[in-house]
Amino acid sequence: MVRLNKKMSEIGYCSRRKADELIKSKKITVNGEIAKLGQLVSKDDIIEVNGEVIKKDDEKIILAYNKPKGVICTESKVEKNLKIADLIKKFNIDKRIFTVGRLDKDTEGLIILTNDGDLARDITNTKNDYEKEYEVRVDKNIDDNFIEKMEKGVYLTELNVRTKRCKIKKSGDKSFYITITQGLNRQVRRMCKELGFRVTYLKRVRIINLKIEDLKVGEYRYIEREDIGI
Repeated sequence: MVRLNKKMSEIGYCSRRKADELIKSKKITVNGEIAKLGQLVSKDDIIEVNGEVIKKDDEKIILAYNKPKGVICTESKVEKNLKIADLIKKFNIDKRIFTVGRLDKDTEGLIILTNDGDLARDITNTKNDYEKEYEVRVDKNIDDNFIEKMEKGVYLTELNVRTKRCKIKKSGDKSFYITITQGLNRQVRRMCKELGFRVTYLKRVRIINLKIEDLKVGEYRYIEREDIGI
């Protein structure tokens, strides 16, 4: 169940603000009854504007995908590397889907594919501070000093910015899990580099509540928005 104004925005009929204006003007009905502000609707409800049933958008598709190393997220035709867009064609999905955010070429792991623009904007909105967790291996042993500096935030010289506080969980002499809420370009690699470490392996294992679990490299599974936790 979603609010009526959000539903109308999701199916591309109008903005939420315009939907509220139409509701206030009593121009919208749901199952034959005058709609109310804040009303919740389901996918089975019949929504009409001025007596005409509004066209329902294609079903929203959301996939959890384990991106292989060496594959890029950009759809630029100039880029010669293998693209996720090239791999998607083999999924036999008859709707255009796109990545939510990006993973750099040398990073593997969890990425969301969808045709839901509202969902994509919500997840990538920096104001929401949604968590993303990565499994990391570096070229040298890490210690408490390294963990403390990473967690407090690292000044990234190349980007002229200090990272937000994050969470580190050591998993081995040269490995750890890091949970961040930012999405700066190559952020984890840059953080390690500033402290004198080189990342040898990087894999995203969680986005908000969605975990990669047993999803194999190059495979995908259908999920619901609720699986992500938003």
